[in-house]
Parts: sequence; C-alpha cells; structure tokens
Amino acid sequence: MKPMRLYIDTSVIGGCFDDEFAEYSLRLIDAARAGRIVLLMSAVVIRELAEAPMGVRALLKSLPAGAVEETPLTSEILALRDAYIAAKVIGSRWSDDAAHVAAATVARADAIVSWNFQHIVRLDRMKGYNRVNLLNGYGVLTIVSPLEVRADAADKD
Repeated sequence: MKPMRLYIDTSVIGGCFDDEFAEYSLRLIDAARAGRIVLLMSAVVIRELAEAPMGVRALLKSLPAGAVEETPLTSEILALRDAYIAAKVIGSRWSDDAAHVAAATVARADAIVSWNFQHIVRLDRMKGYNRVNLLNGYGVLTIVSPLEVRADAADKD
C-alpha cells in the first residue's frame, strides 16, 4: 500500500514535546519512521524548526531517509498563499500559515495536519481555503489535526 503523503506544520513536531499533544504527534512520527506515511514540509516549516529548541530539531533529524519530502516554495505556492489573503480567509500577518495550506494544496498532499486551531484547523478557514482552491483550479484539501490521522498497522480493518 502506498504511504499517505501528509503535509505537517511546525505545531505537529513541537507537539511531540507538549503533554497535551504528544501522544498523537508522536503517533504520526512513528508512522513516518515505519514508512506508513511521508511527511511533507515546506521551507517555511524548515525555517521555523531551525529556530526551535534543540530537542525539536533533533527529532526531525532522527527521521529516516524517505520519511520527509521537502516542498519548495514555488511561485505557484506563493500566488495561492496571496489568493487566500486577498480573499480574506486569513490576514497577511499570518502569511506563513497561508503558505502551509498553499504548499499542501499545490503538493497534492492527502491532507494538511496541524494543531493550529486558530488559522488552519478551523471550519470557517477550511471552507475559505477550499473555496479559493476551487476558484483557482485546485481540488479540495483535507485539513485535520493529528488526532484524526490513523496510520497504524492495526488500522487496516
């Protein structure tokens, strides 16, 4: 079975070190280590992680080759990010969050996974992002928290 391709933002990696989010963030990381999912990350995530505490950076570096696919920030992604902002789905102050959604959309990720309930995983934002996606010729992007992702070997039933 082909592994799921899931775009994750920085909150998922950081969540591995937070009591409230660790169980589900670590479950995603374990699934990537086992080859059941591929984690997509843009240059925005890589930049944010470069400023994170050492443990967070070490976690990313501990993943095996092939577990992470970098999504370059192309002009197509930046244009879609700007379209979200122009449509007032999200304010320009949060352009990195819009870039995460745009990168996941353009990369045709199976989903974007985030703990960011203010700017990404929120029903009104999801509808807005997908409205802009459809207007610009993209498909609908699934937007979920790590809690909703099951990629365990036991989940095959």
